[in-house]
Parts: sequence; structure tokens; C-alpha cells
Amino acid sequence: MDLGKYNGGAYWLLVAVFLVATSFAAAQGGSESTGTRLFNDHCATCHGNPQVERAPAPVSLKQMVPEHIYEVITTGAMQSMAASLTDQQKRDIAEYLGGRKLDSKDVGAAKNMPNLCSSNPPIHSMDGPSWNGWGVDNANSRFQSAKGAGLSSGQVSRLKLKWAFGFPNATAMYMENVVDGNLFASSNAGYLYSLDARTGCVHWSFKPQSAVRSGVVIAPLKAAPSKYAAFFGDIHGKIYAIDASTGSEIWKVSVDPDPLVRITMPLKFYEGRLYVPVASLEEPESGSANHVCCTFRGMVVALNAENGHHIWKSYTIDQPAKFLRKNSLGLDVKGPSGAGVWSSPVVDPKTRSVFVGTGNQFTEPAVKTTDAVIAFNMDTGKLLWSFQGMHGDIWHEGCTQVIPKEGPISGTMTPTVAPASLQASGASVPLSTHRGPTRPQGVASNYPNENCPTPLGPDWDFAAAPTLATLPDGHDVLIAAEKQGMIYALDPGTGKLLWKNPVARWVKGGLGDTVFGGAVEGQYLYWGLQSGGVIAVDLATGTEKWWTPWNATPEMYRHPGVSAAVSLMPGVIFAAGMDGRIKAMQTFDGRTLWEFDTNKSFETVNGFPAHGGTIGAGGAIAVDGMVYVGSGYLGFQGGMPGNVLLAFEP
Repeated sequence: MDLGKYNGGAYWLLVAVFLVATSFAAAQGGSESTGTRLFNDHCATCHGNPQVERAPAPVSLKQMVPEHIYEVITTGAMQSMAASLTDQQKRDIAEYLGGRKLDSKDVGAAKNMPNLCSSNPPIHSMDGPSWNGWGVDNANSRFQSAKGAGLSSGQVSRLKLKWAFGFPNATAMYMENVVDGNLFASSNAGYLYSLDARTGCVHWSFKPQSAVRSGVVIAPLKAAPSKYAAFFGDIHGKIYAIDASTGSEIWKVSVDPDPLVRITMPLKFYEGRLYVPVASLEEPESGSANHVCCTFRGMVVALNAENGHHIWKSYTIDQPAKFLRKNSLGLDVKGPSGAGVWSSPVVDPKTRSVFVGTGNQFTEPAVKTTDAVIAFNMDTGKLLWSFQGMHGDIWHEGCTQVIPKEGPISGTMTPTVAPASLQASGASVPLSTHRGPTRPQGVASNYPNENCPTPLGPDWDFAAAPTLATLPDGHDVLIAAEKQGMIYALDPGTGKLLWKNPVARWVKGGLGDTVFGGAVEGQYLYWGLQSGGVIAVDLATGTEKWWTPWNATPEMYRHPGVSAAVSLMPGVIFAAGMDGRIKAMQTFDGRTLWEFDTNKSFETVNGFPAHGGTIGAGGAIAVDGMVYVGSGYLGFQGGMPGNVLLAFEP
């Protein structure tokens, strides 16, 4: 869509239409959560009911593209069954099952954009400035060198918006990567794009079956060393290798036959292998009364990067789920289950280990590898050690979370400091307990209580990516954070606890405080807190160096704090907030050097109306003299939708 074709009134009408649509999405919590509720209320009576033989189970429906599902329930065989639903509700169901936004007319395809690049030189080297994968390196440091950043702190203070790119039909941005001048980015609309990092023109787009939350990792292929592949996974558990220069598919494999598996964070590439973190949709799917709960076990899978062949697969729960009991609907309840791997692994050549954090359990009996940090041998997949932060954290979305009151959390007291808005008065607010009688959103009214164990947990897992750091004395330390704000330092060779520090300022509910990831430079760890602020912690002792509050504006009080991962360059930390602001701060004391509010409308290089919102997932990155950030994230934290990628330059 070319902005030059529109007069001012027509263009702003388009913007207004987009804002109304995204406001609706925000109110509904996004198509995934809304679609879950609608499916359970209107479809699960048949789909998933073993007594209705001809109705495909939800796990089968999730293998279909959303366009086909939408067609079936609007003009096809299910038209009469869905007659009471509005068109928007049908779209929400189709997008929930299909794993991405509807796009029957290829609106988001690069071929339909007015800013196609005039040339597309192939990727020829990985030696230049880049941000490859989750954390720049296999240690997940999220630290960009001075050479890689191409910026000084003085230049950072003078950053100006250079270009904006609008993602058609998107309401959530995930993360961006830059290699050899090519920027790769994805959203929940379903496309993966390659853009020119300097100008924002489009090289190509790739449309996988489901949305790509994981970002990409670029690496050369052995069979053709001059050919570089982009590796990534989609939210239905498929792993792709595509030509990073052209976007053409090289291979695609399913990581596991379980139809509910999903890949949410970047893979790791090392010595010709891909290490794949695997989580599951079974946690929200368990809100359906007819779902047999639960059988999923988290896993890490090692693949041959040349062809996608499996080398090894290691489960985070060593025993498969067994029959526990029948519920009141006559369905089996099985366990143990859960312990998905939601974040990007760390690869450590020194110990030949792959480190991952695991999620909570879905069903009992309690095991020692949930809510844990686990080390696997990178060559064989053998479990080397595990460290558990919280035992018996058993919960899924059919059940009500139980949040501990003020008191021991992982063996220590959590600070009970008020949010930033209350701190001026010196208030101290105790932790809350949520034991409400109402069912979680999206749970069927006839949900069997016997599916929920006693006691229930708070869902305080290791959701953030772990980080490997080297102390000034030469010793290595593995950093991992439980979602409620407890940061641990472990010996990477043994898993022995070195220190722990509860950094949360405010814990209310199960949404967590240390969500996506921190960054390390020298002797300090930096992290954004959803409770409202950014911290610096001494890596050797766990002692907090400084904390800077993130004071949301009054109109943004429902979107406080920092959920997205932070990133670093020498002397500067980049943090991005739930309220849509991005800041550059001094690593010495947290003082703000520069900030920009993304929560507004933008004219874009590709002509599509765009608006910013909450910043989540991968946050901001600095590469080769520029800073990039995607704005818009719904997620479980109740963020604001958005569909824009922004590029800044001094």
C-alpha cells in the first residue's frame, strides 16, 4: 500500500480503522485467549468428545490452516453449527486453532508491498556486526560489543527514528535479528520477513503454516558453505530451514508427534547441530472439559542442521504419564506431565552441556525436574544435573492458581515493596493470595474439579532464558530466574547453588516479575522487572547494585514495568516497557540517556498503517550503528497490541 496514493483524510481513516480493530483485540486479550474461550464454549461439546466420532479432536484441528477452518465454519459443513457466532468470533476461533492470523489474500506477502528492495545480494559472511539468535551468543549474554553496536553512549542519546515498517494484520511482535545487513522479523500475523536493515525495504517474506514466535538463527550449511540458512520453529512444533538469502524452503520437520507441541524461543546452533526447546499448548488446552489431562513432557531435541534428522531427544520428566484416576466425565486423568522448555537454551562448550529452564507441572505426582534448571550433555542428551527452584508447583489453565502469601518463596522471604506509583509514600504492600472461586477465563463451565490437584501451585516456573557468564576471577556462573523474581546463580559444572536473590518489588498473581530474560556485562547482571523497574546485580555475590523505577504514566497504570528482555552495549542498557516506551540507560547507575514512546501511530516505509503498543519478548537490539525494536505484544501479561518495527539512528 503506497502512502502517496492516499490523501490525508483517507489515510487517517485507515489508521482509525486499525486502531479500533486493535483496541478490540486488546479488550479481548488477543485471538488466542479469546479463541480458547469461544472454542470451549461453542465447539468442545463435540470436538474433543470421544462420544462424537465424526468430530475431529482439537489436536487434529490445530494441524489445519486458519483460512480452511474459517471457510468451513462460514460457508462449509459447519456453517449451521456456527450460525450464532459473529464473524469476529469465527475469526478468533480459526486463528486460535490455526496458530496465526487469517490472510487469505496474501495481504502480508512481500510481493504485494510497494517497497521491495531493488536488489537482494546474498548473505556472504557472518563476520560483520550482527545479532544472531536470542542473545547474540550461545551463552545468551545479550551483550553487544562496541564494534558490533557501532554506537557510543553519546550517540545513543541522540537517536532519532529512521524508518518504521508496518506488519499487516498483526497485533503482536516477537523479535528481530540482524546478520550481514539483513533484518529478520516476525509477528503473530504469520509471516517471516527479511528486510534491508538500513532502509526497511523488503527482500522476501516466508509464510509458514503457523506463526513464528521463535526468531531465527542464521548459520552456514556444510554441504554448501557459501549458503546460509535461517533456522526457526513455529507454534505448532515444526522446525524449518530456509535459504536466508532468498526465503526458499530447504527442509521442514516435526519436532515431536504430539500435536500440541510449540516452539516459542530461538534454537541454538553449534557444531552443525540445532538444539530445540520444546513447550506445549496443553496447558491452555486443559481448560477444555473434554481434554484428557495431561500427557505432555517438555523436551530438548538435537537435530542435524543439514537435513533436520533427529540426533537425540531428552525429556524433562523422565517417566511418561500414567493413568491416575477417572474424572466425573469418565475421562482419564494422567500424570506426571508438564515441564515445558519455554526459553532459548545455553550451549556451553567447556562442559559440553546444554542448559535449559523448565516450566511448572500440569498434573501430579510431583517430580524434581519441574520449575528447574537442567543440564544435558550436548553430544548424547544425557541428563547431567538438575536444580529445582520450587517443588510441587502443579497447575494448568483449568485450575485456579494459588499464590503464596507473604512468606517463604523458594526458601527465602520476598521483599514486599509497593509498585513505583506508591513508593513516594514509602508504602509496603504484602503479597496477595489468589484463591478466587471463579474459573479462569476460557475454562468450560462443566470443567471437572478432579482434574485439579491439591494443593495447586502458582505457576512460578523458569520461563526466562538462562545466561552463562564469566566472573572477573575466571570462574563461570549460570544465571537463571524463576518467574516470581527469584534469581539464582549456579555452578555450571555441578548445578550447585552459589547464591540467590529475590529481586521482585511487587508480586501479585501468577504473571511473574522476571519474565523473558536478563543480560550480563563484566561483573554485573541487568534485568527488567514487570513490577516496575530495572536492576543491576553483582554476578559474584548477588548483591543489588542499583534499582531504577519504571514509572508508568497515569493513563498507563494498567501496563507497568518491563516484561521484555533487556540488552546491553558498553555503558548502555536498553529496556522496553509494557507501556510502550523504550529507554537507553547508563549501566553505571540506571540514569536515562534517551527514551522514545512507541505507543502511537507511524507512517511506514511499506505503506501499511501501524501503531505501537506494549513491548515484549526480545525487546530492543543494537547493531551496526542502529537500534531496532518491535512494538506490540499481548501475551499473558495483558499487554497492548501493536504492529510496528522501528529503526533508530543517531
